[in-house]
Amino acid sequence: MEQRIGSSSQPSKAEPLKAEPVTGAGFDPAFIPGITGPAPTGPVTKEPAPEDAAPSSSPEPEDAGPAAAAETDESDVTDEKTDHEADEEAGEEAGDGPVFEASDRRARIVADRKGVRLSLDEEACEFRWEEIAAVETESPRFGKRYTITVHTPDRRWYPIEIEAAARARFQEWDEQLDAVLDAYFEEA
Repeated sequence: MEQRIGSSSQPSKAEPLKAEPVTGAGFDPAFIPGITGPAPTGPVTKEPAPEDAAPSSSPEPEDAGPAAAAETDESDVTDEKTDHEADEEAGEEAGDGPVFEASDRRARIVADRKGVRLSLDEEACEFRWEEIAAVETESPRFGKRYTITVHTPDRRWYPIEIEAAARARFQEWDEQLDAVLDAYFEEA
């Protein structure tokens, strides 16, 4: 007796196969809310204004000398602060509350007054407190991988595993994360 594995019906030659568009996170990373593109790794530079642009109303003296050039270079450097540095300065002025940070060689999590930021290798996502339904932690019975999972209201979850140097860090991380959640999660 002969046996066949799989479907016994064959597609008819009269009906051509139709290709449907494939969607999802595997083909479009923007499909998952909260994922951002990689941050630029090089220094931020300011592009000079084109020479043929409209002339300025105040003429500059041509013999300003090296002192004037040094002043303009210093002002350009101070204007090139990144958004991250500006956010840190604003947070310091506002009197930050508790902050939770944990990282290993690949993964990193930061939870503070702005929300929760997860990053793994070169991928990163950020969740504001309004976008978070729950934050779950899990420490294994054996091993050193601490798992933090961020759940969103639309029933999606984003886990991240962080390898601890010692199992004693799990208790410390739990206490720090609880302090952050008590301070910010209930307010949202």
